[in-house]
Amino acid sequence: MRKDRLLQYFLDFVQIDSPTGEERDFANHLIPILESLGMQVQIDDTGKRAGSNSGNLIGRLPATSDGPSILFSSHMDTVSPSRGVNPIVRDGIVYSDGTTVLGGDDKAGIAAIIEGIQTVVDENIPHGDIEVVFTICEEGGLFGSKYLDYSKLNSKIGYVFDTGGSVGKIIIGGPSQAQITATFTGREAHAGVSPEEGISAIQMLATAISNMKLLRVDQDTTANIGQIEGGGPTNIVTKQATFFAEARSLDEAKLAEQIHHMREACYASAEEYGGSVEFIDSLAYSAFNVPVESEVVQNVIKALANIGIEGVPTKTGGGSDTSNYNENGISAVNLSIGETKPHTLEESIRIEDLNNSARLVIELIKLYA
Repeated sequence: MRKDRLLQYFLDFVQIDSPTGEERDFANHLIPILESLGMQVQIDDTGKRAGSNSGNLIGRLPATSDGPSILFSSHMDTVSPSRGVNPIVRDGIVYSDGTTVLGGDDKAGIAAIIEGIQTVVDENIPHGDIEVVFTICEEGGLFGSKYLDYSKLNSKIGYVFDTGGSVGKIIIGGPSQAQITATFTGREAHAGVSPEEGISAIQMLATAISNMKLLRVDQDTTANIGQIEGGGPTNIVTKQATFFAEARSLDEAKLAEQIHHMREACYASAEEYGGSVEFIDSLAYSAFNVPVESEVVQNVIKALANIGIEGVPTKTGGGSDTSNYNENGISAVNLSIGETKPHTLEESIRIEDLNNSARLVIELIKLYA
């Protein structure tokens, strides 16, 4: 493995703007790199459904030996602010200059996967079919993997490189997530002359939220109000107000219970004030749970041990493409890539973790072959 090449891949990648929905420039940069490895490359047509100027980037490296087909995946999009990233290397760690995120989520995963495969090719290491999917619109709701045509893939085993923390963490369980919108409708009135004739949508909304269990609900479940819209002039009782929220749980029954609780809080508030509410919830993605004793988990534990790292299976409240892969028949886990403070201006990644991620890719390929 060439550590200098890996680092340069990463530094180059983070400087290509690819906010959610604008991944095409980055995909165009990656295509010739994958083709130089001998991969068959295509961009699928999920862009329109997912809301992007690009589709998912799919590559396949034909086998040179027996062994099952293996999928490696990371996502191409980054959260904002991510335009004009200026990476700074200091004391073995890569930072942004503090005006943007770094984009290690998830360009570190892409760099590690490419360097791992590059090494396998350079060293003529025997391997089965290797498939890669670099998805779009992951940060916006896992839409790239949601709308992916899974008939294009042969793999039934997958490794997603897309979670924070030192290399060795293995995410074997993740939550279901529901998106929630509640729109309250009241009645306008002059706030100074006849406020008693009005019904305040903002008051209904505020009362509903104040009666909800939010943030950490229990060990498996969270809920959050992310945005509130509505209102106008202060001299008019507000007719309409809306909140946008989410609820997540590792337990499907608990998620349903939390959604029911939030819905009932909205209905009760609307009834109390004499207004109305439209409550809409939709499932963004489903929970996944991969047994510790499964092949996909045990083999990554072995691969980690081969590079001197202890594998630690755990669960998370965060979403990832791993959910959609499992839902579509690919037994997949999410692996840490070493980044810290993702989605913040303080995001960083240790070069050692970047190297270990690429080493892990190599070991997995060798192990399955």
